[in-house]
Amino acid sequence: MRIGVFSIQPDAAADPAVVAKHAEDLGFTSYWVPDHIVLPVESESSYPGKAEGDTDPEYLWRMPDPLIALMRAATATTTIEVGTGVLLVPERHPLHLAKEIASLDHYSGGRFHFGIGAGWNKEESEILGGDFEHRWTQVQEAIEAMKVCWTEHNSEHHGHYYDFPPVRCYPKPAQRPHPPIYLGGIMFGGQWAKRVFHRIVKWGDGWIPAVSDISQVVDGRNQLHELAQEAGRDPSEIRIRVFGGPGQWRTRAERDVFEAADLDSFIIWINESDSDAIRRELDALAKELF
Repeated sequence: MRIGVFSIQPDAAADPAVVAKHAEDLGFTSYWVPDHIVLPVESESSYPGKAEGDTDPEYLWRMPDPLIALMRAATATTTIEVGTGVLLVPERHPLHLAKEIASLDHYSGGRFHFGIGAGWNKEESEILGGDFEHRWTQVQEAIEAMKVCWTEHNSEHHGHYYDFPPVRCYPKPAQRPHPPIYLGGIMFGGQWAKRVFHRIVKWGDGWIPAVSDISQVVDGRNQLHELAQEAGRDPSEIRIRVFGGPGQWRTRAERDVFEAADLDSFIIWINESDSDAIRRELDALAKELF
């Protein structure tokens, strides 16, 4: 069983180097961080992770840059995987992002896992150059451009959102052909969005769902595998890393349910917000889960 941790606000108080190293020493296998470059002071967009009537949580505008946080974590560790959960692709130029990711994967010895999203805040996306109404079309094109940068000596791309002549973008990632790309997923109205599964099958490598019940993961996995088979793709190649919310997946009984469902990986949301408290939290989690 692969059990990772997710730090919602990996700032100096919750130092990624300290937290990731302690997690690695205890046997956790991955360390994940989120992404928001900015959060508009005034916005009509509603955060999907809050209950109706609640205000947006303050951690949304307090997040450090995820790739810098993960570089700090990777430098302090040797084996633990580091990943974004999730990075908002439309808010960055793919040439710059491809180089940052390749550099991180290169320096970490091939430990980076690229969880991606398109964003939920329209105002934030548009401030940073995103085409919010067509953001997943933009994400797909950005990923196509980055894959060229990661795999070709002379890289070029000519598309709707991005257009560049042959360039040389180095270093290349340590992982070949590139770090695994995961798409997130949440249920709406008790149903999975099939378009997410189609995207994963067509150009992704994995799925990082957030659910309230493990049976929802099993249902989604079955749908995803069916689509993969129809497309001639081996379902076993598609990785599934289940993301936990606050309070989820923290007991041995929950781990046993994962194993019974033949799910081999989940990620725990860290509750505490400073390094010493997080280390104590991780100690308790390791004692319970391992």
